[in-house]
Amino acid sequence: MRTMRPRSSLAAYCLAFIAFLLLATQPLAAQSVLRDAETEELLRDLAYPLIEASELEPENVELVLINDPSINAFVAGGQVVYVHAGLLNAAESANEVQGVIAHELGHITAGHVVRFNERASEAQGISILSLLLGVGAVLAGAGDVGMGAIMAGQRAAMGSFLAFNRNQEAATDLAGARYLSGAGITGRGMLSFFSKLRNQEIRRGFSQADDAAYTRTHPLPGDRIQILRGLLESDPAWDKEPDPQLQERFLAVRAKLYGYLAEPERTLQQYPDNDQSVPALYARAYGYHKDAQVDAALGEADKLLATDPDNPYFLELKGQILLESGRPYDALVPLRRATDITRNQPLIAGIFGHALIATEDESNYAEAERVLRSAVARDRLNPFAWYQLGVVYAARGDLPRARLASAEQQVMFRQYPEALRSAQAAEAGLPTGSPDWIRAQDIALQARAELERIRDSR
Repeated sequence: MRTMRPRSSLAAYCLAFIAFLLLATQPLAAQSVLRDAETEELLRDLAYPLIEASELEPENVELVLINDPSINAFVAGGQVVYVHAGLLNAAESANEVQGVIAHELGHITAGHVVRFNERASEAQGISILSLLLGVGAVLAGAGDVGMGAIMAGQRAAMGSFLAFNRNQEAATDLAGARYLSGAGITGRGMLSFFSKLRNQEIRRGFSQADDAAYTRTHPLPGDRIQILRGLLESDPAWDKEPDPQLQERFLAVRAKLYGYLAEPERTLQQYPDNDQSVPALYARAYGYHKDAQVDAALGEADKLLATDPDNPYFLELKGQILLESGRPYDALVPLRRATDITRNQPLIAGIFGHALIATEDESNYAEAERVLRSAVARDRLNPFAWYQLGVVYAARGDLPRARLASAEQQVMFRQYPEALRSAQAAEAGLPTGSPDWIRAQDIALQARAELERIRDSR
């Protein structure tokens, strides 16, 4: 009697690989995006010289922060670099982050996402064909031959696909090194970050032997370091000191992010009270705020402002603590100042608009509408500001524009039936031919097209 357990395991392996390939060719799934004005400004400033060196247009490249603790960054179509929060937490310097961004820009300039999807589709076809042939042989009575065909097909598809991906990553490392050189930025951060990845893999028990490379999507970190070291060390920018202001800003943002995401007790362990640096004050302010220790959080925010009274992000922090602690009137002064200093930065203006509405004082509604309209005009992909604008429209009796604001949010969240209804209701009540009336039509058309696409795909 022959046991069926190996056959079942093999089938599971084959099906798992096919499932991976099917997922690889699908659009990026919705992930949790973190929006913060200071962090986004830092990422843009880190990337700007690299984008110019890559000959892309800076205004066309976006950097998006993802709420994910893993150490990763990626591109998924278009000219968007997604950076995980875990990567910023693991990096020790702004220069290390620049090394990662340079690498990801290489994926964009080479069109690797499109080529990845093409090769994944090819491998998927090979896998499914070998599976069908193998199943046919099994059903015909040639079980061993059938299972051999399945296994050989899956191995061929996986080997080809992984080799292709490793080659892409190696080429992108070299492109990233060129962009660092073109921007006059040292490659020390790129090498030190790859060293971190290697050390992390060693701690987690991943083999660093040469034969392990063939089962990986990326080259071994040690191989990447060896290839890049000579190139980067011979570059004129190798001994150039990184920008100290960028490093100072990076340390503050990293601490801010840590305080926002970590449990308060972990934040206070990482940044104890005897540390009075700006990063530590930043982290503790968020940690105390999360722990509902309002006075302690405000105390840290005031210490930050004592170091730089006109820092808009410190002002934003204080206003946010006051607002979320039920003191919207007190929040108006720091938030108005932050909004003025940043010339209505959309995310900060959105919080200020929220504070104006939260006072429940009708005399503040006109200013709230003005501030929020300015915010969404500069950043249409800002559901929080759209929601607040809808609230103030409704409070002032402008229901058609309140419905339009709802439609803007709903289409961003892919709530297409609701977006279609809201847009149609807004269009019916808005002046014909007005910009808002045209926008309502556009949203209705977009929602209807997406609903038809979903229906046709079933």
